[in-house]
Amino acid sequence: GHIISFISTPRNIHRLPKTPPHLASSFTFVKIPLPKIQGLPENAESTMDVGPEHQGLLKKAYDGMEDDVARFLRNSCADAVIYDFSGFWVPSIAMDLGIPRFFFCIFPSWFIDFCGTTEDLIHELKDRKSPEDFMSPPKWVTFGTKVAYKYYEAKLIVGVGEKNASGFSDAYRGGIGISQSDAVIIRHCHEFETEWFNLLGNLYQKEIIPLGQLPPHFQETENPSSDNWVSIKEWLDTKTKGSVLYIALGSEATPNQDQLTELAHGLELSQLPFLWAFRKPATSTVKLPDGFEKRTEGRGMVWKEWVPQLNILGH
Repeated sequence: GHIISFISTPRNIHRLPKTPPHLASSFTFVKIPLPKIQGLPENAESTMDVGPEHQGLLKKAYDGMEDDVARFLRNSCADAVIYDFSGFWVPSIAMDLGIPRFFFCIFPSWFIDFCGTTEDLIHELKDRKSPEDFMSPPKWVTFGTKVAYKYYEAKLIVGVGEKNASGFSDAYRGGIGISQSDAVIIRHCHEFETEWFNLLGNLYQKEIIPLGQLPPHFQETENPSSDNWVSIKEWLDTKTKGSVLYIALGSEATPNQDQLTELAHGLELSQLPFLWAFRKPATSTVKLPDGFEKRTEGRGMVWKEWVPQLNILGH
């Protein structure tokens, strides 16, 4: 079988789920310390540790790992290397060492199709600099589709082509990473978005390898009496089946204060029962509107600690 060397920072590796015993011999975890960067919060090693305002600095810190990663690859006998957009310098190292390179994309095909070719990405989306440029399908989408961004979504996408505190835009990182790859691995299914998937291969002139959805394996919590799950389950048991709205934006999509306030306002107006997994990064200053929890008490639950998400969804 394959031997996999997983490279990351110490805290990120520590946070990974425990490797199943029957797979333990197939994995080696390579811990490379994250360089210190002025302005980056202490112990911040992933996007779940910081808000949007610090993510550029986090990427800059990751760029400082280049020499250590190069040293590891030179001393290994790697048959292939898999990387994502943040490590856009990885394929250059691998090319010099004759190691096959695979770009791993966590986004669906339609999202990156909207950005265009690798040249478009490298040139930071070229002349598409306003939200209106993303509110209708681009000219290279020749099949009929209603997929397009709304204005408030398009404003965020424009930022993909803007340089951040790392000195590079996310579009540039992705463009370099994809252009220097041998193939693109995408976390999606050909059957789910066939036309978009085929278009991606035409835009990149590379093999696109679908990896599927990688759904988590559902397993009841090892400790069914844990305080988190018991409290949440008791509350859910009081609600009608299928009636509770579950809000969990995750650590990768932290809203700003205006967005958070509007979300809370909408929940309050809806009069629907809700469970809100509200766990923000330690550096975040956003807060719920004054009195929100009191006004929605009983109808809604705001949970500010870790949530057993699969258990909640399976309830």
